[in-house]
Amino acid sequence: MSDSTATVDDLDARLEKHRVELTGYCYRMLGSSFEAEDAVQDTLVRAWRSYDKFEGRSSLRSWLYRIATNVCLDMLNAGNKRARPMDLSESTPLAKAALSPRPDNTWLEPMPDARVLPMVEDPAEAAVTKESVRLAFMAALQQLPPKQRAVLILREVLAWRASEVAELLDTSVASVNSALQRARATLAERADPGAEAAVSDPLDEEQQKLLERYVAAFEGYDMSALTALLHEDAIMTMPPFDLWLTGHDDIAGFMTTIGSACEGSRLLPVQVNGLPGFAQYKPDPEKGGYTPWAVQVLEISDGRLTGFHFFLDTERWFPLFGVPLHLEAEADQVEQGE
Repeated sequence: MSDSTATVDDLDARLEKHRVELTGYCYRMLGSSFEAEDAVQDTLVRAWRSYDKFEGRSSLRSWLYRIATNVCLDMLNAGNKRARPMDLSESTPLAKAALSPRPDNTWLEPMPDARVLPMVEDPAEAAVTKESVRLAFMAALQQLPPKQRAVLILREVLAWRASEVAELLDTSVASVNSALQRARATLAERADPGAEAAVSDPLDEEQQKLLERYVAAFEGYDMSALTALLHEDAIMTMPPFDLWLTGHDDIAGFMTTIGSACEGSRLLPVQVNGLPGFAQYKPDPEKGGYTPWAVQVLEISDGRLTGFHFFLDTERWFPLFGVPLHLEAEADQVEQGE
């Protein structure tokens, strides 16, 4: 192997080492799983091409964050703010429920933990990073102007010093502190119950039992059991549809009417947005077995489910989460195992 090849391989490895944390940063900035991964790829390509101009006055990590920030700010110039259904309209009573889709770029998108949460040994640091990708916090971030968003993430989530952020953004420490104050004020005004989702890491015994009961209730399609697990003000969303429901009665009613095709579903656990979730498969009447239907994200507080979010674009989500695009029926699985 030539020295130049060795150098290229070494640079690739050094850049790749930062992919997960950069993806987490770009995801918080953009609110989109796929745009975040595109932004990181663009960042690494730009870094690779201009590495000979990198003078080492800052760390490689800081330099990569500078490039990633510029990439994200350019992408955000279009002005699109990703949102959840409850950020865009009022709750719909079950009697008026209708499934009206909006374009993909409307919605805040789910993200597997493994793609955005680097391995850290400090439990307190791990808890902060998980909280910073939860849906409620992500939705609040999308309401901030892009530079305020960058300042808040760098200072509050990544714990950069104000002087470091000022250098990255080519601005003053006073400007950084002012932007941070305004961002904090905006987030305080927008505080919502979902932001208080109390999920321990790892799940405590009570939360684990709650999830086990949820799986049993959902797969058994036992609405009485499901209702008992939902907070009375629980919220259900279903992007790309703008419909959202409030309260366990309307949610259970939806599941037995418009959503009745979910009966007989199977759930596979996934780790998503720092929260417990499931890949949901519905029975497939044509091919047999089960076909992908949704990535579910669950919010928990005070021993009940407070948020119940279905992301339905399975052709995009299931490969992202590394789960199969078809499940065999249990009888088939038993026969294959014999």
